[in-house]
This record gives sequence, structure tokens and C-alpha cells, in this order.
Amino acid sequence: MVHVYNCHPFSAQQIVQVEQEPGLICCGGGALFVVATGGCKVEAYSVEKEGCPFICRFATMGTVKSIQHSKIGDYLVTIEEKNSATYLRAYTNWRHQAEGKARVGVRLLGHLLRGASVRVGVQMEIIEIPLSESPVAVACCSVTGDLLVGCENTLVLFALRRQNQHSLKQQNQSQLQSTWTNSQQSSSQSQGQIVGSNQNFLDFERSVILHLPKIKPKQVALCGGYVAVQAELEVLVLKLDASSEPETLEESSDTKKADHLEDPADFLLLPRHQELLGDRAKDCDIPVSIEKTGLEDGTGQYTLSYVLFRRFTPDFFQGCSVEETQLHSLQLYPLFTSHQAGSLEEPSCIFCFFSLPSAGYLYSLKGGVELLSAYQYPEKVLKAVLTDHLLHVITKNALQCFTVRCAAVATRVEDPYIDTTMKACPPSGLEVCALRMQLFIGLRSVCVYGRHVMLLSTADAEAPEEPERTTQRRGLGRKWTISSPKETSTAGHGWNLYVVDTVSPLTLYQEMVEYSQRYAETNPQAQSLRHLLSEAHLLLRTSLLQTSEQQRSTEEDSAPSLQTGTDGPAERQTAEQTDRQELEEALRQNCAQLGDCFSRGSQKDCHLALPYYRMSGLSVTEIITRNRPLPSSPHSYGPGFLFYLKHYLFEETEQILSQEVADEVIDIFSQSEPSELVSVCASPSLINISPAQTLRILQHLEDTAGVSVPLTTTMATMMLRLDDLPQYTHLMERHAEMLLVYGFIEEPRLLLHGGVRGQYTHIRPTALTRQLAKSQPGLLVAAMVALHENNKVQLEQADHIFKELGCENCLQVDFWEAMLMASSQETIIQELLFRVASVYIDRLTNTTSDTNANKLQTPSRRRPLKSADDLINSCSHYGALSPWLTVLNPAHTTSSQHQEALFKLQSLLCGPSLSVGSVVPLMERLSEETLWGFSLHLLCATRRGQYDISIEKLLDRCPQAIIAYANHQLQDKHMVLWWQKLLPELCNRTRAAADNSILLAALKETLVVVAMETSPTEFLELMPDDGTASYFLPYLLTCSQRHLLA
Repeated sequence: MVHVYNCHPFSAQQIVQVEQEPGLICCGGGALFVVATGGCKVEAYSVEKEGCPFICRFATMGTVKSIQHSKIGDYLVTIEEKNSATYLRAYTNWRHQAEGKARVGVRLLGHLLRGASVRVGVQMEIIEIPLSESPVAVACCSVTGDLLVGCENTLVLFALRRQNQHSLKQQNQSQLQSTWTNSQQSSSQSQGQIVGSNQNFLDFERSVILHLPKIKPKQVALCGGYVAVQAELEVLVLKLDASSEPETLEESSDTKKADHLEDPADFLLLPRHQELLGDRAKDCDIPVSIEKTGLEDGTGQYTLSYVLFRRFTPDFFQGCSVEETQLHSLQLYPLFTSHQAGSLEEPSCIFCFFSLPSAGYLYSLKGGVELLSAYQYPEKVLKAVLTDHLLHVITKNALQCFTVRCAAVATRVEDPYIDTTMKACPPSGLEVCALRMQLFIGLRSVCVYGRHVMLLSTADAEAPEEPERTTQRRGLGRKWTISSPKETSTAGHGWNLYVVDTVSPLTLYQEMVEYSQRYAETNPQAQSLRHLLSEAHLLLRTSLLQTSEQQRSTEEDSAPSLQTGTDGPAERQTAEQTDRQELEEALRQNCAQLGDCFSRGSQKDCHLALPYYRMSGLSVTEIITRNRPLPSSPHSYGPGFLFYLKHYLFEETEQILSQEVADEVIDIFSQSEPSELVSVCASPSLINISPAQTLRILQHLEDTAGVSVPLTTTMATMMLRLDDLPQYTHLMERHAEMLLVYGFIEEPRLLLHGGVRGQYTHIRPTALTRQLAKSQPGLLVAAMVALHENNKVQLEQADHIFKELGCENCLQVDFWEAMLMASSQETIIQELLFRVASVYIDRLTNTTSDTNANKLQTPSRRRPLKSADDLINSCSHYGALSPWLTVLNPAHTTSSQHQEALFKLQSLLCGPSLSVGSVVPLMERLSEETLWGFSLHLLCATRRGQYDISIEKLLDRCPQAIIAYANHQLQDKHMVLWWQKLLPELCNRTRAAADNSILLAALKETLVVVAMETSPTEFLELMPDDGTASYFLPYLLTCSQRHLLA
């Protein structure tokens, strides 16, 4: 479907004053090139200046049948006929003919590059390009300047080469210097002539030949490595890639058989309609083989891939017979984005356009082949030209414009945030629209440069339009005389060459917006209003995609024929910045209008209101004002507006609404979506709401919807803001603490602002959080643990909350201990174990006795939520205290805080999880002079497997604990230490201190264990040879008896 809008895209029209009837026209570089009918002369006119003044005229070497201009290199290429022979020629430096110079050089392809001649000065050159077959069509690449020539069954690619003037004149510098200086002076006096002392000379090199035996090219196109060839009813697009790897290309079997097919002259072949995109295009029945011919090209081999194939079947159409149903207007069009520096880079997007007399087709080639638009023409179209903003088509008597979708594709390539909640753009599949047409008589040809549309019209008195149409309607078998570019009779019936200027994109946008007001007044939710605003959006997008450097490049291409008194680069840059600012402002206004459309639209597309409103730059207050209900429905808010408002409130923002606006938001949701009131009240943007009014609304919600934990907590928050603590306490006591925790999981923003759902890293506690820290610290800790375990808050954010509350020495440690009980993530567990161990060590360092306990900070004097016994019983990371520690631990000689920290640290060291190596550096702060300090170091040594050292230290410091230590630690694989380490140590020490009852008792206990665990032979080997064997005999006897019984 094609929408039709009465917007006029044309601003001015002027007639080019040419002396002879034009036969062919083309444009480029700011110039219009006119070839007189049947003549051998090309005239150039400036399209950038008022009146299209004449630039220059030069003769060709034959009758021009086709002419093309290349933006890169600023050269013309022609297909010419002379003496029944067809030639291909390129014309370079043609602008120098504006100075009236007669010097013209003629040379063969590649002659300059091979150093056979040295040019004296700057002159126009004609390059003969020899071909083995007659050329049928030519195309120039707008990205590289390369040349593609279509012959009967082959395509020949010529690479553009540049030779610098400085390198050419090195052989005879003195001879060329004077001539070069004169050329410089002359060019500086000419209007807009750009000739530098480093002038480039152009040449071509035959790069590759493509053989297509089953297709006869009528038109060809080339752009950025893509090659398109068009036959009567077929279009094939290929991609040529240079590869350094050698590749053997075998001629396909179909190619070999091509010469042996029967003559199809006696058959009527009707091809079936076919469309093959991407990789499927290789399944078409058109084989292609590569013949590389470049001698100096360093790119190596070429690889070929099929991109697109489309075949049509002949069909009837008003004003056109089946025989005349042929494709035309093949075009490959590149589009650059603002991320690219200019045309030297590969374009972000490449589009392919071709047309039938009844319909046109636009495809996107890069990033996946896709049909963007199908243009259904109301009458027979003779030719079409694709541009950034519009598609220009001509019929016999009208010029019409259609919108294009190139910007929708390029925008998505440029910006990855398109089609998210952040940004939006109308889809590339949006239905196209036709704008108001401009009537002419007898249009034959059209070409476009920038905002200038060049039209060639001729009046044909021999074929009146109306009888022709009548005849065609009565009998489709009779042909209608089409206005193809052909020679008119010598008598001449009138002709004109027009230059029609299109309006600027901003002006056309403003007209579209003005036109859209008609829909907005009658039906704000009309689909046509949304479509027209989307068209205006894409129009602005296209203009913004054009970078300032690309615009300067376009101006420089046209500059050689422009006036010398133009503004300088600074003024031009300032003007471009101003234009861009106006476009950006217009885009913001358009986004606001699209946001309004989608805010009141259907449920299907209501989500688009959010990104469009975000791109508009409007504040939430302004958006609320724009979406106030209409008088006809005072309580109705659009689904898109509610969707936007919910996202704005649910995502953390730093914009605080005033009390008036905040109360209005509460009122909006109380009417439209009462179920969202709890989440809305928890938004940090609504911190200024009236608590009394909100409380009444929440109370009404509770009466109608029932009691819920989040609702009760929200009401308690309002009571807290009213300083009504008794009612706050009453509401909080309605539910058990575990239910309250579940309520906080459902709505975390009751406790936290700034980092739960949004992107902000800064997080802060709410008033409710501060109250819980004072009155219900256990509930707060449990809630924070639950939020962390449900991925509502990160560990660092929770730490920041406790620091904001001033509870880093108490509640924060309680939170870490609770996290150790709840968490199952190993990395978090190790981090928390290190943190709590550090805190315990710090507490032991700073508090050692009751007298020192008074120096503690007030927060840490509060009793912890969990004692050491609680942690041992409920947390697997805290182990039961070893029995031998009771001998070393002081009894009531330290403060309760000190003792609690000691027991927790000992429990951690007795547990299975703490990495002892990580805390050993911290343990150096604790002295071993005290028994409790010694116990901690002994635990560390034991955990690290240093049993020998531990036994020695324990015998030195506290021998009465040695048996308890050995009974607990020297088990299983460490049992041998009883007789290998402990028994020899005790024997040596009792020998030196025979009256030490503690050592003797430990020796006896050790001998009992050794007698039970060893054989008599092993026991005998352990007995000392110092004459004290009698002391060991009872234990030897026990060992022997046990052995006999076993």
C-alpha cells in the first residue's frame, strides 16, 4: 500500500538555456552534462548557481550513445559510435576547457601509468579503453571511482589509478616548471577552479572480467565491491572480494554447454517469477566465472559470492504491452553514517534499486539481503532515481516523489541502542508514501544531483497522449509509443531542459508536520497521523546521517564550477553546525509528537512511547501535561503514557518531582492502575508526595483490594513521614518478620534508593531503613540478606548502606555473618570470611580487658545479633571449639566484646572454610604473650599442618593442655606423632625435670595411648636405653596382653 500526502517537495524550477536539442543528459560534480541530439559535443552547465550558467564545451570523438559521470576522480565516461564501430572513452580534467584551452591529449588505457609519456601542464585528456566486445552499458563506483563495463555476455571491471603530477615531472623538472606555473596562475583566476601543485592524473587498469553466458546486460551498476547487472526481466547482484589466497575458478558445466544450445528463436520461453536472497541466490541458473587480468594489481585473487537474484514474468499493465514490460533504472546506492570519516571508507549500507514500468523495488544488501519497499506506480514510469531522502520517478507527463527507507536501515547500523527502551526509529518496512506530483509534458529523462532534479522533456505532436491511452485501453495488443530517449525529427516539436530544486529536508519536514495537524485535530489516534510523523522522522534521520565531512566532499566535487566569492571554510562550518542544531531540535520535536501518538495508541505499539519521549528531551512534568485526559474522557489515560510513566518511576532517576506533580502521579495511578500504587510510592522521584493524601489513597486501596505486606509497609512509611511512631509500630507489627522480608523482596525500593533497578551505582537508604536500624536491626539485616540472595542488591551496595547508616562496626558485621549462613557462592563466602576475620582481629587488638572496653565506639558496644554459640550451631563455616582451647582461653579476665570476638575467631579457625593463609599476615598484629593470643597462633599452625612445632610450643607454654591437644588433633594419619614426636619430647623433658607432675601425667597418658596403638616389638623399639626401662614395663605388659588377645 502506498500512502498519498499532499506535501510539495519542490521549491523552484528553472530552464537551462541550451542551443541545440538535448539527446542525453547526466549530472555530477555540480554540473549538468548535455549531449546534443545526434551530435558529438558535450556541454556542461552549473546547477549550483542561479540560471545554470554555461561552464564549458568539448567535442567527443564519436556520437555519444551513453554518458556517465564519476564523483570520484571527476571524470566522464562515454560509449560512442563512429563508422559503425563502438568505443569506450573516459574524459578527465574536462573542467580545464572552461578556460578556453584547446589542448587535449588522447592516449590509450594504461599508457600514463607505464611511463610512456610525460604531460606538460594540466590539460583535458581522452583515454581510449579498448575492449574485445562492444560495450553496452557503463557504471562508475561512487565509493572508489572504479569503472564497470557491460558487454554482450561479460562484465569488465577497471580499477581507477592515480598518478601524481610531482612524480611525473621529475624526469624533466626544468622543462615543466614554467608551464606548470602558468597553469597554476590561470586556474586561480578561473571560477572555482581547483588545481594544486600536486595535481593527480587518472588512469584505469583492467582488473577482472566476469563471464555471464546466460544473461545479456542492459544496465550495470557498481558500488563498494557489489556488482549488479540487469537484463530485460532479470537482475543479478554479485559481491567481489579481493583475496590474497590463490583460487582456481573452473568454468561451470553450464558455461561450457552455452555454445551448444539450440537456437531458441523458434521457441517462446516464459520465465517463471523468482526471488533468491543471500546465499540462496547462488541457486539461480546464471553461472558466473572470473577471469583476472590485472598485471599490476596487488590484491591477488578475487572471490565471488551471489547476493540477490530477481526474475520477473511479462505482464500486462495500463499503457504498456507485455513486450514493453522491461526493467530499467538499475542503481546501487551507498549510504554512510556519522561514524565514518568519508567516502574513502566502505559504506555502512548499500541499497539496490530497480524498476518495472509498474513497480519499483528497493533492497538492502549489507548485513543480510532484505526487500525494504515495493513501489506501486499509478501509471507507467519511464525512469526512476534513488536519493538519500526521496525516490524521483518520471512518467510521460509528471515528476513524482516517493519516500525511501534507507535511513531506517542506516540508523540501526549506526546506533545499537535503536529498538530498545532508550531509542526508537520507524521500521524499515514502513509503508512508503507518495508526495504531490509536478506536471510536465513529454518527459524523457531524469537525473539528480543533490537537491537538483534535471528533467528532459520533448513534445511529440505525432502521438497525442489521449488517443494513445484510449487505443491502449481498447486493445492491449497494440503498442503504446513510449518516451524512450531517441532522436526526434529534424523539424522539432519543442523541447525543454529543466532544473527542479527540491525543498530542504527541514522545510519538507515542517510541511509534513503542518499537514499532520489535520489528522491530529480530527482523530489523534489515526494511523495516517502516525505514519506521516514517522515519514517526517526518517526525513530528519537521513539529514543527520550525513556528516559534515561528507557534505564538504560533495561541495568540493561541485566547487570547480562555482563562484570564487563564496564563504570560507569557517563560515561554511558554522552554517553546517547551525543546520545540524536545527535538525536535532526538529528531531526532538518530532519524537515528542510520535510519543504523543503512541502514548494514546493501541496496546500493541504503546511501548514505543517510552523511547520516543526519552529522545524528545522533555521532562516528565512536560509529558504529564501533554497527556492530561481530554474533556471527553476526563479519567482516561493512554496505555503508552502509563507505560512510559511506570518505566520512568521504576527506573532510578535523579529527577525529583515537585509535590504538585508527585501528587498528580499518585492520582493518575489511583485512577488507572491502583495495583501499581505501592511501586509508584516507592519511587525516589516521588519523595515529595503528600504523605497524608497518599495515606488516604492507600487506605482506600486496602479497603477495596485487601491487606498485603508491601501495602502495609508503604502505609507504615507514610506514617513515619508524618512522625506518627505509634501507628508506624502498629502497622509493622501486623505481619511476622519473615513476611515483612518477603515484602521487601517484592519491593526493594522501600529500603533502598538509587541502585536496585536502575543504572546508578550510588545507593542510599530510605527513611524506613534508618528507622529499622534503630528499632528492628534484625529485620533490617535479614531483609538485606534476602535482597542480596535474590539479586536485588550487590554486596558492595549493601556495605555502602550500612556505612550510610553509621553501622559499619556492628550491623554491617552482623550482615556479613548472616550472609555466611545464607550464601552458597564460594567467592562471596571467601570474601566474607576474610572480612569477618579481619574485624575479629581488629576487635581483639583494640579491646583486651574490661578497662579498655570503655574506649570502644558506641555502635560496637551493642550486642551482636548472633553470638559465637549461635554461629557455631547455625553456620557450617564456624566450627566447634577444640577442647584444648578451654585450657588456654581466659575465664572472665577480658571484656565480653573481647571474649565474643575471640570465640568467633577461634571458631572460624576451627571451621573448614577459612583460608588460613589469607589471615596469617593479619595474625601478626596479635601477640603470643597472652594465652588467648598463643591459642590463635597455635590454631593457625595446626591448620597449616605444623604439628611438630605446635607440640613443642604447647609443651613450652602450657603442657597441661598437651594431652587434650593430642587427643583432638593427633588422630588418623597423624596418630604416629604420639610416639614419633610427643613421646620422645615428654621423655626428654621429664628426664630434665623429674619432679614436674604435669609432664609425668602427660607421659603416662601418652604411654597408655602408645601401648594401645603399637605392637610389642614397636613398643620395645620406642623404649629409651638410659636405664629407665623398668618404668615402661607395665605399659609393655599391657601392650603384649592386648596383642595376644587380638
